[in-house]
Amino acid sequence: MDQASVYTPLVINAIKAVIVLMIGWFLAAFLSELARKRIVAHPRIDQTIGGFAASIVRWVVLLITVIAVLQLFGIQATSLVAILGAATLAIGLALQGTLGDIAAGVMLVVFRPYRVGQYVDIGGTAGTVKELNIFTTELATPDNVQIIMPNGKAWGSIVTNYSTHATRRLDLTFGIDYGDDADKAMQIVLDAANADERVHKDPEPWVRVINLGDSSVDLGVRLWCNAADYFELKCHMLKTIKEAFDAGGISIPYPHAVEIQKAG
Repeated sequence: MDQASVYTPLVINAIKAVIVLMIGWFLAAFLSELARKRIVAHPRIDQTIGGFAASIVRWVVLLITVIAVLQLFGIQATSLVAILGAATLAIGLALQGTLGDIAAGVMLVVFRPYRVGQYVDIGGTAGTVKELNIFTTELATPDNVQIIMPNGKAWGSIVTNYSTHATRRLDLTFGIDYGDDADKAMQIVLDAANADERVHKDPEPWVRVINLGDSSVDLGVRLWCNAADYFELKCHMLKTIKEAFDAGGISIPYPHAVEIQKAG
């Protein structure tokens, strides 16, 4: 038997394997995207589940593709299962982090501490959730930087979700001079708050003297608003109340440096 006849089946199988891999790769991308669109289109299903399910579909199709390629080279599925069964311990030790990420991804989908589109802080990393797949969680920071976090780390961290509730409380503190009229200053704050339509009337705006500092009387302000209005309202109230204090003769103390010269 010449060498050409020996290598011909191997070459043919290799070509078939490449074709199967290409088809499998295409089907994995197509079916995962199809699953995502179908799930997201359903009004009663959270789009977070769509991304996770699409990830599972993709990896299942790729796994089937790999098994099909191995069968082309004479490795049967039953033999493959036996080999994987014998190597379970080694694979588990080598991929324990990855397997942990998969398990954590399932827990995140089941308990849903955050969803796609919500702004969260996960273990000190803040951003908007863009995707939750079988292995990782993708965040986008306010300055549009992509952050990829393993699901195991996300599940094991403290999650602060700023988007879960429809309303939020805005807390502000203003220091006024000891010589100023505290009641007048509090009324100025209340007038500014009541004049803004984004401030909820129930619960009503709250202003109290909360501290007597070293150089200022501190006023605490609590305002309720829609979560989407929080940041813009905060910036607006800081500017508006400062200008109202200026117009009303209320001064805001600030540190002064005093230079003392020793007579020589």
